[in-house]
Amino acid sequence: QVQLVESGGGLVQSGGSLRLSCTASRRIDWFTTMGWYRQAPGKQRELVARISTDSGTILYADSVKGRFIVSRDSAKNTPYLQMNSLKPEDTAVYYCNVRTDHIYWGQGTQVTVSS
Repeated sequence: QVQLVESGGGLVQSGGSLRLSCTASRRIDWFTTMGWYRQAPGKQRELVARISTDSGTILYADSVKGRFIVSRDSAKNTPYLQMNSLKPEDTAVYYCNVRTDHIYWGQGTQVTVSS
């Protein structure tokens, strides 16, 4: 089992930036996908950005393209999320996700963007 813990969330003004990190309880040796999801109040959890090893691609939600960048800590196989030009509609709880032969989720970190 792997426990994931997100950090880096907080309150930021519109147009600001935040960088989210995901820490694992042990090194993840391999993965099929890793990335970030978010859930706003009253809405379903949605994909923000995901790295896939099988296709070698990075997928972004249309709403964050050009503003967010997902990357990987190659030593630990955990994802980062650099969020720039934040908007109030980016306000949500952000979750780290890693898929191996199991699906692992963090507990989430709150991101609040004020207008």
